Amino acid sequence: MSSRDVLMKTEATRMGQGIQEGAGRNPAGTEVRVEAGAGAHSWTNAEPNTRMEQVLERENLMRAYQRVVSNKGAAGVDKMPVPALKAHLQQHWPTLRERLLSGDYHPQPIRRISIPKPQGGERILGIPTVQDRLIQQALHQALSPMLEPTFSDHSYGFRPGRSAHQAVKAMQQHINDGYHWVVDLDLAQFFDRVNHDVLMSQLARHITDRRVLTLIRRYLQAGMLEGGLVSPRREGTPQGGPLSPLLSNVLLTELDRELECRGHRFCRYADDCNIYVRSRRSGERVMASVTRYLERSLRLKVNTGKSAVDRPWRRSFLGYSVSWHKKQVRLRIAPKSLKAFMAKLRPLLKRSRGQSLNTTIRSLNPVLRGWANYYHLTASKRSVEALDGWIRRRLRLILWQQWKRVRTRARNLMRLGLTEQRAWMSATNGRGPWWNSGASHMNAALPKRVFNGLSLVSLLDTMVRLQR
Repeated sequence: MSSRDVLMKTEATRMGQGIQEGAGRNPAGTEVRVEAGAGAHSWTNAEPNTRMEQVLERENLMRAYQRVVSNKGAAGVDKMPVPALKAHLQQHWPTLRERLLSGDYHPQPIRRISIPKPQGGERILGIPTVQDRLIQQALHQALSPMLEPTFSDHSYGFRPGRSAHQAVKAMQQHINDGYHWVVDLDLAQFFDRVNHDVLMSQLARHITDRRVLTLIRRYLQAGMLEGGLVSPRREGTPQGGPLSPLLSNVLLTELDRELECRGHRFCRYADDCNIYVRSRRSGERVMASVTRYLERSLRLKVNTGKSAVDRPWRRSFLGYSVSWHKKQVRLRIAPKSLKAFMAKLRPLLKRSRGQSLNTTIRSLNPVLRGWANYYHLTASKRSVEALDGWIRRRLRLILWQQWKRVRTRARNLMRLGLTEQRAWMSATNGRGPWWNSGASHMNAALPKRVFNGLSLVSLLDTMVRLQR
């Protein structure tokens, strides 16, 4: 056995032991937050043909393992759940590592699932096996520090230290600077139509280790399992794997650089790109030229039905829209975002009719808190206040339906502070549940302060607190 083989075997053994020790400190059922930030390792100036060795460094693999465990997620085609990954690696890691180093590793097919889009249609996801998620996460952590400096300052999606809020604020600034027309580009099925040759040629500019490039191409071409049959893939980088967001940014950085060379004002978050111009005529010219560039250079198709040149306040970007106030642009929640959120809440409230109000509120609060945190940049409070009122009315509706009988309704209304006469008049009014949930007697019996006492998250109060 050569000295190199001895070192490989020793490192593989240490990796298996590290997984065992790490899993002991952070068992599979425990949330572990491990950031894969660009500053974690100084790999940018590494030796050109040792990238795979860096991917397989023990510390990098341990962080990747902890990230996969903390993210949980569904099983792939091999049906191996995340908790089984530790034992699997302890048994198979030495062989797996040798195959990766020799360039002989072939990923398993991905499992196809579809989820509905908020605006209609469906989004295709490709779920890799847990083992492949580990390898993809390790690749992401090793490549991100090298690729991150090449990305545009106008790109905000799937990048450390950048967020959708920053993109929305940049949009607001462009409009305030006098760019009152937007070229709203919608890339048709972007993740399903990524051209593999174009993407790999861009990666080859930065990565010289052929093993890494070959492995990435194999991940791109891994078959998709549906209905017991595996179909080959010749294009696309399906959402669902840790590597997909990074690869999408690599491809669309070419678009960013093209727009920068032309001197355009723009914001891009993943495949959602808005370009801001001063006139409709300019916008139509930009729409035509950028569409040609995307189709000829990047082999991507623009969805002409959803793309448009329009005023920004008639469009939405990342769930936000804008309005005018004293010659300044203010952020507001896009109407379709409000409708989508109400549609998301309805099933939660319908399922709550057989349980206590406290239980219902506990299930609602995480959803309300997350939504308020994302949309707290809005300056328009009226729609949020109306949404708060709608939620409280739905909760009153649940109580009214749970009370069922006239006597029960009258007794509970009196218990909540109504006079006997008013309680009995309300209980016997003969109106339907929805009407009663919004009537004055239910508002008097269950005002906002009662729900505050039950710890119901108020969207408006949360947003005001976050804006301070």
